[in-house]
This record gives sequence, C-alpha cells and structure tokens, in this order.
Amino acid sequence: MHIVNTTLDIQTDAGIQVYDVTSDIKDKLAHSGIHQGHIVVFSQHTTTAIAINENEERLWADLKTYLTKLAPLDEAYLHNDLHLRDVPPEEPENAHSHLMAMTLSSSETIPVINGKLALGQWQSVLFVELDGPRPRELLLQIMGNR
Repeated sequence: MHIVNTTLDIQTDAGIQVYDVTSDIKDKLAHSGIHQGHIVVFSQHTTTAIAINENEERLWADLKTYLTKLAPLDEAYLHNDLHLRDVPPEEPENAHSHLMAMTLSSSETIPVINGKLALGQWQSVLFVELDGPRPRELLLQIMGNR
C-alpha cells in the first residue's frame, strides 16, 4: 500500500462561502498514481468544514441561511469574551463559526476505484469557509495501490 500526503491551498472570501474542490482533488489523485484505495480530505481549521453534496448555488444559499439560523452572528457567546481569554490582539469574535463547523464535519473519506473518485452522479466535494476571508489549507491523504 502506498500513502501520498499532499495539500490544497485555498484563499477564501469573506463570511460563509462554499467552494467546490472536486476537480482540484481529482488532479491531486491523478498525480498520486493511486488506482485503488481511498482519499481522506481533511481540514485542519476549526472554522471550516468539508461536505459531500450537490454543487448547486441555491443549495449553497440555503446552507448559509440554515447555518446562520443555527448560530447567529449577534448572539452572546462565552467564547467571544476575549477579555477573559489569553488570545492575540487580533483574535476575532467567531464563536458562531466554531459552532457551525462542529455542526458539519472536518473530513470526508472517498473510495478510489480505477483511479477515480467514487462519487455519485450529483456529488461534489465541498469546502465550507465559515469565518473568512483567510488563507486555508486542506490535507489530502491518498492511500492504496498503484
């Protein structure tokens, strides 16, 4: 079994944004030479998420509405009491983003069959920014046989 670790860099826009990273992941898979196995897509950030779902703009708008109803920006969150925490001066009040991220997932595992992602017809790999704009990095661990 071979293991290939690689990253995918993303510069995000402000607020909650959804990015379809499927084609970038397919490119990384092709360069790995792995034909049978699986790939783990993992975000090492506490205010982002990974999801497999449909690449459809209106669904993304629904997701933003849903998440902001679950964790509104203007709520009083204990995490935002920055004067009670040891944090850098530029630390944002972003408890809502952390809560949204915990509602979603930080990783997805996708089977690799014959060198291709075994996604369904309407499935895409989505990276969800919950506290942008920021530079982000996804870790891809591709495991299997060449």
